[in-house]
Amino acid sequence: MSRLYTRTGDEGTTGLFGGRRVTKSHTRLEAYGTVDELNSVIGVLRLHVSEASGARERLPEIQNDLFVIGAVLATPSEQLPKLGVKMTRPTWEIAAMEGDIDRLSALAPPMVNFVLPGGGPASAYAHLARTVCRRAEREAVALAAEDSVSPLVLTYLNRLSDWLFALSRAENALSAVGDVEWVPKG
Repeated sequence: MSRLYTRTGDEGTTGLFGGRRVTKSHTRLEAYGTVDELNSVIGVLRLHVSEASGARERLPEIQNDLFVIGAVLATPSEQLPKLGVKMTRPTWEIAAMEGDIDRLSALAPPMVNFVLPGGGPASAYAHLARTVCRRAEREAVALAAEDSVSPLVLTYLNRLSDWLFALSRAENALSAVGDVEWVPKG
């Protein structure tokens, strides 16, 4: 029986795909670690979304795509060919994601003010996922300054954060909970 722990990371390093070891504070680990965090938040979001939004069917696919993106970010560019085609690109095409953003946006009333995170539980968790997604995107961009990162990864994360925003508003509208609007004071 294999053990869950290896003790190889006890000194603050970890192994990348291909065997190279880097510190746990390395830009690459920040990027794929945040994608892993996003995947976990989406797992919680799945518990709260409504049937009516259509997100229950989409979120497992997104989680699989994020696993692929995490694998790509965890792999130095010279090792990417070893990942294989199933592990190098997400399955949800950008154009289809944009179409679903439009569909979700049509479920909510037009925005007249900035929207703050909140409303119903599904909306709040979608906002949390959106902010983690934005951080994952920033960290992937930082990694891209050091090593090549597929433009598809950057586009996917950027569009996913838009999708999560549209989902947050749709979930509020579908549950008859208004968005929490930012109203300037004074």
